[in-house]
Amino acid sequence: MDLAKQIEASEEMAGRRRAANLLARAKTVELNTAWEELPTKPDVKPVRGPETGLVMVRGRIGGGGAPFNLGEATVTRATVLLASGTAGHAQALGTDKEKARLAAVFDALWQEAETRAFVEAALLAPIETRIAAEDRQKAEETAATRVDFFTMVRGED
Repeated sequence: MDLAKQIEASEEMAGRRRAANLLARAKTVELNTAWEELPTKPDVKPVRGPETGLVMVRGRIGGGGAPFNLGEATVTRATVLLASGTAGHAQALGTDKEKARLAAVFDALWQEAETRAFVEAALLAPIETRIAAEDRQKAEETAATRVDFFTMVRGED
């Protein structure tokens, strides 16, 4: 494989990773709204799920210490197959099966060239905007509670 194809494959993988991350963080109402706005509804066949289970959450003390089992989290996953043969996968925290199913459908639609622009504009861009606004609000709320400590030096030694 030449360098240009490797770079293209790497960029495609990074884009898919970004899309999967945003779909996992989407709200059900955002997914439903995008589904209703979809000009042509694809034929979707369920392959796996949606099904709910548990995953072990691991942590590290100080971010670099030995890993330990923190606890379990509920996760729902789904895999679908479009009539075109494109498979979509999704995982999301919680038990919302419809969210996982729709996220898998939009993952498959993102992979197809003719529907990627719609998924980006109608779904992923608004999710990114919402997440950025939530992060900004959290940062502002945190900054409001910040306390600055300083040491005053007396003139005596």
